[in-house]
Amino acid sequence: MKDPIEVEISSGNVYADIGLSDAEEMLIKAQLAQKIGELMQNRRLTQAAAAKLFGMTQPKVSALLRGQFRGISEAKMIECLNKLGRDVQIVIAESRQVTGTLKVVFA
Repeated sequence: MKDPIEVEISSGNVYADIGLSDAEEMLIKAQLAQKIGELMQNRRLTQAAAAKLFGMTQPKVSALLRGQFRGISEAKMIECLNKLGRDVQIVIAESRQVTGTLKVVFA
């Protein structure tokens, strides 16, 4: 008989689950990068064309789409979304917790 497979329930943030100190920031960047990639695909933009539109190099766009976005700020990613024709709203609301949370909601 095989050993049972150990399963761990996710917190909803894989970066927190693996113990990264900047887990919340990484999750936000991952969500923004995923949306940028989706919009590029919908518009049939190549990485080279997107790089020109974003004011970035093609290797930087490639890295972003592969989840290597440590050198790219959230502000730059929001700028990319704007250049892809998306409005971005930042809403600040009172938290029910002692420390507030950060999340991305796509409409």
